[in-house]
Amino acid sequence: MSELPRSDLLVLLKFSYDHLGSLGCLVAGIEVVRVHQFVLILSVIVGSWLGMQAIHELGHVLGATISGGRVAQVVLHPLTISRTDLALNPHPLFVVWAGPLVGVLLPLLIWGVVAALRFSFAFVLRFFAGFCLIANGLYIGIGSFDGVGDCGQMLRHGSPMWHLWLFGMVATLAGFWIWHRLGGDFGLGMAKGRVSIGAAYLSFAICIALLALSLAIGGE
Repeated sequence: MSELPRSDLLVLLKFSYDHLGSLGCLVAGIEVVRVHQFVLILSVIVGSWLGMQAIHELGHVLGATISGGRVAQVVLHPLTISRTDLALNPHPLFVVWAGPLVGVLLPLLIWGVVAALRFSFAFVLRFFAGFCLIANGLYIGIGSFDGVGDCGQMLRHGSPMWHLWLFGMVATLAGFWIWHRLGGDFGLGMAKGRVSIGAAYLSFAICIALLALSLAIGGE
């Protein structure tokens, strides 16, 4: 086997070095992109869960305040299922429905305002609004069969079963409709992991703030 001339060997080495360097930069770039995507997706999912629980309980608190009730405590610890305990509750049906109703309408209002102002961050709030619709819808719709949590209160105080089913169906379907075609904003499909870095780390900051709020309020 004949040896390559020295000049050809140098050219081959330079070619290999240049292209391996480019490949290394490409791989590193892909890894950085995926880190941003991971931060965005994880922060939005965890933040949506914490935010959904907080707004749901805010609905109960507002309902109690408006109807002359008195709140004993709000449980928001991230390792428990949230709840609002009342010391006085003269209108229990109003208060119990205020949770899921505020829980779906307030996120929709926030998303609508932010979208109208054309903030690039609006897609995160769109996801959150859909998440709140789906979570509250499934909770009320499926929970109606076993009388879980709020559902038991609704049924005991006079809500027909079909009211719970209707709310659950409408809210859940609306949530999935709102989520339609959001994948690209989260780096899925043709986006190939590319996401808004600002949205990723703003979502992370909000998630940390919600976690701190949940720990501060705590409860049993």
